[in-house]
Amino acid sequence: MKFKMAFAILLFTVIASSYSQELKSPKFGKGLFNLVGKDSSWTMKIGTRFQFLASNLMSEGQSPETNFLIRRARLKFDGFAVSPKLKYKIELGLSNRDMSGVTPFTRNTPRYVMDAVIKYNFYGNFVLWVGQTKLPGNRERVISSANMQQVDRSVLNARFNIDRDIGFQLRHHFTLFNNFEVREIFALSQGEGRNVVTGNLGGHQYTGRIELLPFGKFEGKGDYFGSDLKREQTPKLAIGVTYDHNNNAVKTRSNMGSWMETDTGFYETNINTLFIDAMFKYKGFSLMTEYADRDAPDPIAKNSDGTETGDIVQVGTGINIQSGYLFKNNWEVSGRYSYVKLDEITGKAPDKQYTLGFSKYIVGHSLKVQTDFSFIDFNDRTDQYLYRLQFDIHF
Repeated sequence: MKFKMAFAILLFTVIASSYSQELKSPKFGKGLFNLVGKDSSWTMKIGTRFQFLASNLMSEGQSPETNFLIRRARLKFDGFAVSPKLKYKIELGLSNRDMSGVTPFTRNTPRYVMDAVIKYNFYGNFVLWVGQTKLPGNRERVISSANMQQVDRSVLNARFNIDRDIGFQLRHHFTLFNNFEVREIFALSQGEGRNVVTGNLGGHQYTGRIELLPFGKFEGKGDYFGSDLKREQTPKLAIGVTYDHNNNAVKTRSNMGSWMETDTGFYETNINTLFIDAMFKYKGFSLMTEYADRDAPDPIAKNSDGTETGDIVQVGTGINIQSGYLFKNNWEVSGRYSYVKLDEITGKAPDKQYTLGFSKYIVGHSLKVQTDFSFIDFNDRTDQYLYRLQFDIHF
Protein backbone atom coordinates (compact mmCIF):
# COMPACT_ATOMS: atom_id res chain seq x y z
CA MET A 1 0.00 0.00 0.00
CA LYS A 2 2.67 2.49 0.99
CA PHE A 3 4.71 1.82 -2.18
CA LYS A 4 1.62 2.22 -4.38
CA MET A 5 0.90 5.58 -2.79
CA ALA A 6 4.51 6.75 -3.24
CA PHE A 7 4.53 5.63 -6.88
CA ALA A 8 1.20 7.36 -7.56
CA ILE A 9 2.49 10.65 -6.12
CA LEU A 10 5.64 10.57 -8.23
CA LEU A 11 3.76 9.55 -11.39
CA PHE A 12 1.22 12.33 -10.98
CA THR A 13 3.97 14.90 -10.47
CA VAL A 14 5.92 13.82 -13.56
CA ILE A 15 2.80 13.86 -15.77
CA ALA A 16 1.75 17.29 -14.50
CA SER A 17 5.21 18.69 -15.11
CA SER A 18 5.17 17.65 -18.75
CA TYR A 19 2.29 20.05 -19.43
CA SER A 20 2.85 23.25 -17.50
CA GLN A 21 6.09 23.27 -15.58
CA GLU A 22 9.76 23.72 -16.18
CA LEU A 23 11.71 20.62 -15.14
CA LYS A 24 15.14 21.21 -13.67
CA SER A 25 17.68 18.56 -12.70
CA PRO A 26 19.54 19.57 -9.54
CA LYS A 27 22.84 18.07 -8.51
CA PHE A 28 22.96 14.98 -6.30
CA GLY A 29 21.57 15.53 -2.82
CA LYS A 30 19.50 18.57 -3.80
CA GLY A 31 16.27 16.76 -4.69
CA LEU A 32 15.10 14.48 -7.49
CA PHE A 33 13.85 17.39 -9.56
CA ASN A 34 12.44 20.90 -9.19
CA LEU A 35 9.12 22.11 -10.54
CA VAL A 36 8.56 25.77 -11.37
CA GLY A 37 5.21 27.22 -12.42
CA LYS A 38 4.98 28.89 -15.83
CA ASP A 39 4.60 32.29 -14.21
CA SER A 40 7.11 31.43 -11.44
CA SER A 41 4.31 31.82 -8.88
CA TRP A 42 5.14 28.50 -7.21
CA THR A 43 7.90 25.94 -6.89
CA MET A 44 8.22 22.38 -5.63
CA LYS A 45 11.37 20.41 -4.92
CA ILE A 46 10.83 16.66 -4.62
CA GLY A 47 13.29 14.50 -2.73
CA THR A 48 13.55 11.05 -1.24
CA ARG A 49 15.88 9.19 1.09
CA PHE A 50 16.25 5.96 2.99
CA GLN A 51 18.50 4.39 5.61
CA PHE A 52 19.49 0.74 5.79
CA LEU A 53 20.47 -0.34 9.30
CA ALA A 54 22.18 -3.52 10.47
CA SER A 55 22.52 -4.01 14.23
CA ASN A 56 23.77 -6.61 16.66
CA LEU A 57 22.81 -6.44 20.36
CA MET A 58 24.80 -8.59 22.76
CA SER A 59 24.18 -9.37 26.45
CA GLU A 60 26.24 -11.61 28.69
CA GLY A 61 24.87 -15.15 28.82
CA GLN A 62 22.42 -14.57 25.93
CA SER A 63 22.49 -15.16 22.20
CA PRO A 64 23.16 -12.04 20.11
CA GLU A 65 20.14 -10.33 18.53
CA THR A 66 20.80 -9.43 14.89
CA ASN A 67 18.48 -7.23 12.88
CA PHE A 68 18.40 -5.81 9.34
CA LEU A 69 16.02 -2.90 8.94
CA ILE A 70 14.93 -0.13 6.59
CA ARG A 71 15.15 2.34 9.45
CA ARG A 72 13.70 5.29 7.57
CA ALA A 73 12.22 5.82 4.10
CA ARG A 74 10.87 9.26 3.29
CA LEU A 75 9.37 11.39 0.53
CA LYS A 76 9.81 15.14 0.87
CA PHE A 77 8.20 18.07 -0.94
CA ASP A 78 9.00 21.72 -0.31
CA GLY A 79 8.93 25.09 -2.06
CA PHE A 80 6.85 28.25 -2.09
CA ALA A 81 3.36 29.23 -3.25
CA VAL A 82 2.38 32.64 -4.67
CA SER A 83 5.35 34.36 -3.01
CA PRO A 84 8.78 33.28 -1.72
CA LYS A 85 7.55 34.57 1.64
CA LEU A 86 4.99 31.74 1.78
CA LYS A 87 6.90 28.45 2.00
CA TYR A 88 5.69 24.93 2.69
CA LYS A 89 7.04 21.49 3.53
CA ILE A 90 5.48 18.04 3.29
CA GLU A 91 7.33 14.93 4.45
CA LEU A 92 5.88 11.42 4.33
CA GLY A 93 7.26 8.43 6.23
CA LEU A 94 6.99 5.09 4.42
CA SER A 95 9.01 2.65 6.53
CA ASN A 96 7.38 0.56 9.26
CA ARG A 97 9.24 2.52 11.93
CA ASP A 98 8.13 5.81 10.39
CA MET A 99 4.47 4.79 10.53
CA SER A 100 4.51 3.05 13.93
CA GLY A 101 2.26 4.13 16.79
CA VAL A 102 -1.14 3.22 15.35
CA THR A 103 -3.90 3.75 17.95
CA PRO A 104 -7.65 4.46 18.02
CA PHE A 105 -6.63 8.13 18.31
CA THR A 106 -5.14 7.94 14.80
CA ARG A 107 -8.20 5.98 13.64
CA ASN A 108 -6.05 2.84 13.56
CA THR A 109 -4.35 4.00 10.38
CA PRO A 110 -0.62 4.28 9.54
CA ARG A 111 0.94 7.60 10.48
CA TYR A 112 2.24 8.54 7.03
CA VAL A 113 2.45 12.28 7.61
CA MET A 114 5.64 13.44 9.32
CA ASP A 115 5.46 17.12 8.37
CA ALA A 116 2.79 19.22 6.70
CA VAL A 117 3.54 22.84 7.48
CA ILE A 118 3.18 26.33 5.95
CA LYS A 119 5.77 29.00 6.81
CA TYR A 120 4.64 32.58 6.24
CA ASN A 121 7.11 35.45 6.58
CA PHE A 122 4.34 38.01 7.15
CA TYR A 123 6.42 40.92 8.48
CA GLY A 124 10.11 41.75 8.87
CA ASN A 125 11.86 38.89 10.66
CA PHE A 126 8.60 37.33 11.90
CA VAL A 127 7.62 33.95 10.45
CA LEU A 128 4.38 32.10 11.30
CA TRP A 129 4.37 28.31 10.98
CA VAL A 130 1.02 26.52 10.74
CA GLY A 131 0.53 22.75 10.59
CA GLN A 132 2.31 19.66 11.84
CA THR A 133 6.08 19.64 12.33
CA LYS A 134 8.79 19.33 14.97
CA LEU A 135 8.37 21.43 18.07
CA PRO A 136 11.35 23.64 19.05
CA GLY A 137 12.65 21.12 21.58
CA ASN A 138 16.13 19.72 22.17
CA ARG A 139 18.69 20.40 19.44
CA GLU A 140 19.48 16.73 18.85
CA ARG A 141 15.83 16.05 17.98
CA VAL A 142 15.42 19.05 15.71
CA ILE A 143 18.49 17.97 13.72
CA SER A 144 17.13 15.86 10.86
CA SER A 145 17.65 12.10 11.03
CA ALA A 146 19.35 12.53 7.63
CA ASN A 147 22.01 14.81 9.15
CA MET A 148 23.10 12.98 12.29
CA GLN A 149 26.71 12.58 13.35
CA GLN A 150 26.19 9.01 14.57
CA VAL A 151 23.90 6.19 13.50
CA ASP A 152 21.02 7.37 15.70
CA ARG A 153 20.14 9.79 18.46
CA SER A 154 21.02 9.37 22.13
CA VAL A 155 19.09 7.82 25.02
CA LEU A 156 18.42 11.37 26.32
CA ASN A 157 16.46 12.06 23.17
CA ALA A 158 14.64 8.73 23.43
CA ARG A 159 13.41 9.53 26.97
CA PHE A 160 12.73 13.27 26.83
CA ASN A 161 12.17 14.60 23.30
CA ILE A 162 8.87 16.32 22.50
CA ASP A 163 8.97 15.45 18.79
CA ARG A 164 6.22 16.63 16.45
CA ASP A 165 2.78 18.09 17.06
CA ILE A 166 0.13 20.08 15.23
CA GLY A 167 -0.50 23.76 15.87
CA PHE A 168 1.15 27.15 15.45
CA GLN A 169 4.70 28.45 15.81
CA LEU A 170 5.83 32.08 15.79
CA ARG A 171 9.51 32.61 15.02
CA HIS A 172 11.62 35.77 15.08
CA HIS A 173 15.28 36.71 14.99
CA PHE A 174 17.35 39.86 15.36
CA THR A 175 20.98 40.96 15.59
CA LEU A 176 21.94 42.23 19.04
CA PHE A 177 25.29 43.75 18.04
CA ASN A 178 27.98 42.95 15.47
CA ASN A 179 27.18 39.37 14.41
CA PHE A 180 25.48 38.34 17.67
CA GLU A 181 22.18 36.79 16.57
CA VAL A 182 19.21 36.06 18.83
CA ARG A 183 16.33 33.77 17.84
CA GLU A 184 13.00 33.41 19.62
CA ILE A 185 10.36 30.74 19.05
CA PHE A 186 6.93 30.24 20.63
CA ALA A 187 4.69 27.27 19.83
CA LEU A 188 1.08 26.46 20.69
CA SER A 189 0.17 22.87 19.88
CA GLN A 190 -2.46 20.26 20.54
CA GLY A 191 -0.32 18.32 23.04
CA GLU A 192 -0.89 14.70 21.96
CA GLY A 193 1.72 14.25 19.24
CA ARG A 194 1.52 13.79 15.48
CA ASN A 195 -1.41 12.50 13.44
CA VAL A 196 -3.94 12.46 16.29
CA VAL A 197 -7.35 12.97 14.66
CA THR A 198 -9.75 12.70 17.62
CA GLY A 199 -9.27 16.30 18.73
CA ASN A 200 -7.68 17.71 21.84
CA LEU A 201 -7.88 15.17 24.69
CA GLY A 202 -6.20 17.08 27.52
CA GLY A 203 -5.05 20.68 27.59
CA HIS A 204 -2.74 22.40 25.13
CA GLN A 205 1.04 22.42 24.89
CA TYR A 206 3.08 25.64 25.12
CA THR A 207 6.74 25.69 24.06
CA GLY A 208 9.20 28.58 24.18
CA ARG A 209 12.79 28.57 22.97
CA ILE A 210 15.55 31.15 22.75
CA GLU A 211 18.85 30.72 20.91
CA LEU A 212 22.00 32.80 21.15
CA LEU A 213 24.69 32.81 18.46
CA PRO A 214 27.41 35.15 19.84
CA PHE A 215 29.85 34.63 16.94
CA GLY A 216 27.29 34.86 14.15
CA LYS A 217 25.57 32.33 11.94
CA PHE A 218 27.04 28.93 11.12
CA GLU A 219 27.90 28.15 7.51
CA GLY A 220 24.99 26.42 5.77
CA LYS A 221 22.87 26.31 8.96
CA GLY A 222 25.53 24.10 10.54
CA ASP A 223 24.10 24.57 14.03
CA TYR A 224 21.41 22.09 12.97
CA PHE A 225 23.37 19.26 11.38
CA GLY A 226 25.90 16.88 12.86
CA SER A 227 29.65 17.14 12.15
CA ASP A 228 31.55 20.20 10.93
CA LEU A 229 31.22 19.45 7.22
CA LYS A 230 31.61 23.15 6.39
CA ARG A 231 34.88 23.31 8.37
CA GLU A 232 34.10 26.61 10.07
CA GLN A 233 37.07 28.96 9.66
CA THR A 234 36.19 30.91 12.79
CA PRO A 235 34.74 29.49 16.03
CA LYS A 236 30.94 29.25 15.99
CA LEU A 237 28.72 28.69 19.01
CA ALA A 238 24.96 28.29 19.44
CA ILE A 239 23.29 28.10 22.86
CA GLY A 240 19.62 27.16 23.21
CA VAL A 241 17.11 26.96 26.06
CA THR A 242 13.63 25.45 25.71
CA TYR A 243 10.83 25.31 28.26
CA ASP A 244 7.78 23.21 27.44
CA HIS A 245 4.52 23.15 29.44
CA ASN A 246 1.94 20.53 28.50
CA ASN A 247 -1.23 21.51 30.35
CA ASN A 248 -3.35 18.55 31.53
CA ALA A 249 -1.21 16.13 29.54
CA VAL A 250 -2.61 12.62 29.02
CA LYS A 251 0.57 10.79 27.93
CA THR A 252 3.50 9.58 30.02
CA ARG A 253 6.14 11.63 28.19
CA SER A 254 4.29 14.90 27.56
CA ASN A 255 3.06 14.45 23.96
CA MET A 256 4.93 11.14 23.64
CA GLY A 257 4.77 7.79 25.41
CA SER A 258 1.69 5.79 26.36
CA TRP A 259 -1.82 7.12 27.00
CA MET A 260 -2.77 7.39 30.68
CA GLU A 261 -6.26 5.88 30.61
CA THR A 262 -8.38 5.43 33.74
CA ASP A 263 -11.78 3.95 34.63
CA THR A 264 -13.45 7.27 33.77
CA GLY A 265 -11.38 8.50 30.81
CA PHE A 266 -7.87 9.97 30.89
CA TYR A 267 -5.61 10.89 33.75
CA GLU A 268 -4.47 14.50 33.35
CA THR A 269 -1.47 16.24 34.91
CA ASN A 270 0.74 19.15 33.93
CA ILE A 271 4.12 18.07 32.52
CA ASN A 272 7.04 20.51 32.28
CA THR A 273 10.21 19.83 30.30
CA LEU A 274 13.39 21.92 30.26
CA PHE A 275 16.17 21.62 27.67
CA ILE A 276 19.52 23.41 27.66
CA ASP A 277 21.84 22.70 24.74
CA ALA A 278 24.85 24.01 22.86
CA MET A 279 26.64 23.41 19.56
CA PHE A 280 30.25 24.43 18.88
CA LYS A 281 32.19 23.99 15.62
CA TYR A 282 35.63 24.99 14.41
CA LYS A 283 37.85 23.63 11.61
CA GLY A 284 36.43 20.10 11.58
CA PHE A 285 35.90 19.83 15.34
CA SER A 286 32.36 19.72 16.69
CA LEU A 287 30.88 19.52 20.18
CA MET A 288 27.21 19.21 21.13
CA THR A 289 25.93 19.09 24.70
CA GLU A 290 22.41 18.74 26.08
CA TYR A 291 20.65 18.71 29.43
CA ALA A 292 17.01 17.66 29.96
CA ASP A 293 14.72 17.79 32.98
CA ARG A 294 11.08 16.70 33.19
CA ASP A 295 8.72 17.06 36.15
CA ALA A 296 5.02 16.76 36.94
CA PRO A 297 3.14 17.76 40.13
CA ASP A 298 1.36 14.39 40.37
CA PRO A 299 3.11 11.91 38.05
CA ILE A 300 1.33 8.71 39.16
CA ALA A 301 -1.89 8.06 37.22
CA LYS A 302 -4.90 7.07 39.35
CA ASN A 303 -8.44 5.83 38.86
CA SER A 304 -11.44 7.62 40.33
CA ASP A 305 -11.16 5.59 43.57
CA GLY A 306 -7.48 6.53 44.01
CA THR A 307 -6.01 3.20 42.90
CA GLU A 308 -2.95 3.44 40.65
CA THR A 309 -3.37 2.52 36.99
CA GLY A 310 0.28 1.57 36.49
CA ASP A 311 1.02 4.54 34.21
CA ILE A 312 3.66 6.94 35.51
CA VAL A 313 4.96 10.15 33.94
CA GLN A 314 8.62 9.64 33.04
CA VAL A 315 10.06 12.36 35.26
CA GLY A 316 13.81 12.71 35.71
CA THR A 317 16.94 14.23 34.19
CA GLY A 318 19.47 13.42 31.48
CA ILE A 319 22.69 14.68 29.92
CA ASN A 320 24.30 14.05 26.55
CA ILE A 321 27.82 15.04 25.43
CA GLN A 322 28.85 14.33 21.85
CA SER A 323 31.97 15.33 19.96
CA GLY A 324 33.75 14.52 16.74
CA TYR A 325 36.60 15.45 14.43
CA LEU A 326 36.29 15.42 10.63
CA PHE A 327 39.54 14.68 8.80
CA LYS A 328 40.32 16.22 5.42
CA ASN A 329 39.57 12.90 3.69
CA ASN A 330 35.98 13.16 5.05
CA TRP A 331 36.40 10.36 7.55
CA GLU A 332 35.17 11.29 11.00
CA VAL A 333 35.64 9.78 14.45
CA SER A 334 33.08 10.68 17.11
CA GLY A 335 32.29 9.86 20.71
CA ARG A 336 29.21 10.21 22.89
CA TYR A 337 28.36 9.89 26.57
CA SER A 338 24.71 9.82 27.63
CA TYR A 339 23.24 9.46 31.10
CA VAL A 340 19.56 9.31 32.05
CA LYS A 341 18.29 9.11 35.61
CA LEU A 342 14.52 8.81 35.99
CA ASP A 343 12.80 9.26 39.35
CA GLU A 344 12.54 6.16 41.57
CA ILE A 345 8.75 6.16 41.23
CA THR A 346 9.12 5.18 37.56
CA GLY A 347 10.77 1.91 38.55
CA LYS A 348 13.55 2.49 36.01
CA ALA A 349 17.23 2.39 36.97
CA PRO A 350 19.79 4.89 35.65
CA ASP A 351 21.02 4.26 32.12
CA LYS A 352 24.53 5.12 30.89
CA GLN A 353 25.69 4.75 27.31
CA TYR A 354 29.17 5.17 25.83
CA THR A 355 29.38 5.27 22.03
CA LEU A 356 32.34 5.34 19.63
CA GLY A 357 31.46 6.09 16.02
CA PHE A 358 33.11 6.26 12.59
CA SER A 359 31.63 7.91 9.50
CA LYS A 360 32.61 8.25 5.88
CA TYR A 361 30.94 11.18 4.13
CA ILE A 362 30.99 10.45 0.41
CA VAL A 363 28.74 13.36 -0.55
CA GLY A 364 28.19 15.05 2.79
CA HIS A 365 25.12 13.76 4.63
CA SER A 366 23.48 12.90 1.30
CA LEU A 367 25.60 9.78 0.80
CA LYS A 368 27.40 8.31 3.78
CA VAL A 369 28.28 5.15 5.67
CA GLN A 370 28.26 5.18 9.47
CA THR A 371 29.08 2.63 12.12
CA ASP A 372 29.23 2.79 15.89
CA PHE A 373 29.75 0.62 18.95
CA SER A 374 27.97 1.29 22.25
CA PHE A 375 28.47 0.00 25.76
CA ILE A 376 25.18 0.26 27.68
CA ASP A 377 25.59 0.26 31.46
CA PHE A 378 22.42 -0.72 33.36
CA ASN A 379 22.33 -0.60 37.16
CA ASP A 380 19.61 -3.22 37.53
CA ARG A 381 20.42 -5.80 34.85
CA THR A 382 23.14 -7.21 32.61
CA ASP A 383 25.14 -4.73 30.57
CA GLN A 384 24.70 -4.70 26.81
CA TYR A 385 26.91 -4.13 23.78
CA LEU A 386 25.40 -2.71 20.60
CA TYR A 387 27.07 -2.65 17.18
CA ARG A 388 25.41 -0.79 14.29
CA LEU A 389 26.16 -0.21 10.61
CA GLN A 390 24.10 2.18 8.51
CA PHE A 391 23.98 3.27 4.87
CA ASP A 392 22.24 6.56 4.07
CA ILE A 393 21.34 7.99 0.68
CA HIS A 394 19.48 11.25 0.16
CA PHE A 395 18.28 12.59 -3.19
